Amino acid sequence: MAVSLAFIILIGLLADVLFRRIRLPGLVGMLLVGILVGPYVMDILSPDMMAVSGDFRKIALIVILLRAGFELRRDTLHRVGLSAISMSIIPALFEIAVVTIAAPPLLGLSLLDAAILGSILGAVSPAVVVPLMIDFMERGKGADKGIPTLILAASSLDDVFVIVIFTVLLGMFGGGTVNILWQAATIPISICLGILAGLIIGYVLYRLFSRYDFRPPKRTIIVMGAAIALTWIEDLLEGIVPLSALLGVMAIGFIILEKQEAIAHIISSKLKRVWIFAELLLFVLVGAQVNIHVAWKAGLAGTAVIAAGLAARSVGTYLSLAGSGLDHREKLFATVSYIPKATVQAAIGAVPLAAGVPGGEVILAVAVLSILLTAPAGAIGIKIMGERVLRESDRPSYSFKELRADLSLPRTGERVFMRSEGNTWKVIEERETWQEAPGDGSSPVPAIDLRFWKYSEELEPGKGQTKTLRFTPSSAPFDREWEILYD
Repeated sequence: MAVSLAFIILIGLLADVLFRRIRLPGLVGMLLVGILVGPYVMDILSPDMMAVSGDFRKIALIVILLRAGFELRRDTLHRVGLSAISMSIIPALFEIAVVTIAAPPLLGLSLLDAAILGSILGAVSPAVVVPLMIDFMERGKGADKGIPTLILAASSLDDVFVIVIFTVLLGMFGGGTVNILWQAATIPISICLGILAGLIIGYVLYRLFSRYDFRPPKRTIIVMGAAIALTWIEDLLEGIVPLSALLGVMAIGFIILEKQEAIAHIISSKLKRVWIFAELLLFVLVGAQVNIHVAWKAGLAGTAVIAAGLAARSVGTYLSLAGSGLDHREKLFATVSYIPKATVQAAIGAVPLAAGVPGGEVILAVAVLSILLTAPAGAIGIKIMGERVLRESDRPSYSFKELRADLSLPRTGERVFMRSEGNTWKVIEERETWQEAPGDGSSPVPAIDLRFWKYSEELEPGKGQTKTLRFTPSSAPFDREWEILYD
């Protein structure tokens, strides 16, 4: 398995670099590499690696959803809340309905089998959509209207809604009694309990980090451990209490950001580094799940069903954004962002076949084909349209991230060494602000105020000597006079 892991890292990174060079999303290259090295083409990855593929993909998805949570702000969520809910329901219903109508004549499926297929195809892929939306959010693209936040939140809710429908339809195939009202009620219950669990865990972690002086890497590990434990609780309660763990994972990041923004930024920056590795695992292993031989069997008829479903989904997405305040081009961007399919289809595409559904083999073939057709095309479409359609705000929040990166500034909780005095200090507070230009009519510039405490093991932070320094784009790099003391 170690050799397979090394292969994923090296070949995945190479594909990422090559695709970025030609201005395409790196994840497309990783997906294609996964297909090629997977068991259905070159069969390079070891059976042990494929056996733990599901766990690796789940951990990688947790990393990106945590990062998403650390980017969610309350005011933006308030603006996009209703639109996110409508986007999580209406497009999926449109797609499921049209696939249910189109699949019987084109694929020879029964009406129930076609509905099951529609519920599998009806889910958007957070693995593809969320990283791209986070990239836009970090660069301030579409920040004024909260468009990336809207799509990010809606794509997560969409999966909960669609998976519940899939569970209901699969239960109907078994011939057993299905309580439709209860299944419908599990959707809001799952969402609410997942978010509540995440908020509670996030608040406990915030209190823990406020009371004990953990080093930044330890905070990140603790948050990841808590998020993974939440997904374990979801599995433990399956069939007893509905709980959406992935929404809870995002809520963990959200509440820490609300309560202690400085700590949230530190954890988010560490997760960004973890994501470099997690991204390789996620997309290469998702690609490795794709059986192109099965997809080939779906043929033109399967392609026609997928296209019909996407057309209906696009209409539903556009209509769900009525009253959202988005213009025509922005609605089209949201429509394109709802095209990619990968995560859910790879996870549940084979479930009907295993359950003995008569059309299970056809359902699996179309599900796999949908990944091949929509994941690369959707990712490329999001990248191209996002750069052209999304506008930057007048005072984008990403300016502070650029400033921090350009000057290599430390974060709250980190210790620094001042070379000129030979003393160790600790950053105990940071504040982002805008400094007005000195009377020449220029635009305000971003500034970061850092408060330092002269480090002493005998004193509590804040007691003793402190000083505050302001850093702007014209400041010298931090490492010219200081050194960050990493553990």
